[in-house]
Amino acid sequence: MPGADELFRPTAPASQARKPTGGGADGPPAQGRDDASQAAPRDSGRVKHDEKMTVYVTSAELLAIEQARLGLRGTVGRNVDRGRLVRAAIALALEDLEIRGEESDLARRLGSA
Repeated sequence: MPGADELFRPTAPASQARKPTGGGADGPPAQGRDDASQAAPRDSGRVKHDEKMTVYVTSAELLAIEQARLGLRGTVGRNVDRGRLVRAAIALALEDLEIRGEESDLARRLGSA
């Protein structure tokens, strides 16, 4: 069962929400970007999300996500939900891909699959 913090979290648009700490973004990436030189997408933090995507993971992957979430809470005092953790990880991977291209961790991992 989610805690009160998760049930009553702010869902204001990104322009009204407080800026997240730890490298979050001011809001979701701009729509319709054609120029790759613009800023890389960043995690959207705690805002209302209009889009949904289902991803299937193994039991081991889910356990690793939960351990990371609990580790963040225990070591750095950050209480984040799984969705926020995954959005931040995706943003990091996409930023690395945009900056380093085929030398990025994402490209190398997908290239060896």
